[in-house]
Amino acid sequence: MNPVIELLNSHRSIRKFTERKIPRELFVELIRAGQSAATSSHVQAYSVIHVVNPENRQKIAALAGGQTYVAECSDFLVFCADMKRSTEAAERAGAEVVRGMTEQLLIASVDTALMAQNVATAAESEGLGICYIGGIRNNPADISEILRLPEHVYPVFGMCLGYPDQNPEVKPRLPVETILKEDYYQDEQDEAQVAHFDETMKRYYLERTGGNKDTNWSEQLKPLFTTKLRPHMKDFLQGKGFKMQ
Repeated sequence: MNPVIELLNSHRSIRKFTERKIPRELFVELIRAGQSAATSSHVQAYSVIHVVNPENRQKIAALAGGQTYVAECSDFLVFCADMKRSTEAAERAGAEVVRGMTEQLLIASVDTALMAQNVATAAESEGLGICYIGGIRNNPADISEILRLPEHVYPVFGMCLGYPDQNPEVKPRLPVETILKEDYYQDEQDEAQVAHFDETMKRYYLERTGGNKDTNWSEQLKPLFTTKLRPHMKDFLQGKGFKMQ
């Protein structure tokens, strides 16, 4: 197995960082690596806010659900889907631009995720740790106000970056056979494979916590589809100009 695949397979979320700071030169190279990700029609529909102000870091940590590592990591980024820059460029080129289409929201969100994952991989290749912060979508309007995000720009997620002060195990993933389908969608074996994966995750949580966390993958999913629904996102996105037409 080559070093790149080994690196990708070794990903862990890091939530405890040393006080060591990432050198500026390396930080900029990580962003450049992010820009090398695939992008739909070369739109590059993203902007990255490097949150340096300590007070703002503290505010975002609280708004994201009390995730203290947002304030404690070396560098914190907010990855934003950005259709403002590209639509304005097309207008200046003479186009009668149509804004707010669902396709534009999808393009910007996918571009942003691809760019961020490049940053994450580049960071981990340099011995850094990262942690995605989806909790900023708990309060996207407040986050947008702090970051002064204009219309047609929305915060997709944050990312903590820094030198790790912990060494957690790699969290198991679903078997390849569960997610890889041949020719057409087949789910005849999904229930049995998920049940087996639940046992794997139960052992993982018990071993990781010394027996203090007795749960599995399916149990962990329940809040996502019952209470952590973020129904405010639709109105928020429409208010940002993404009408989803």
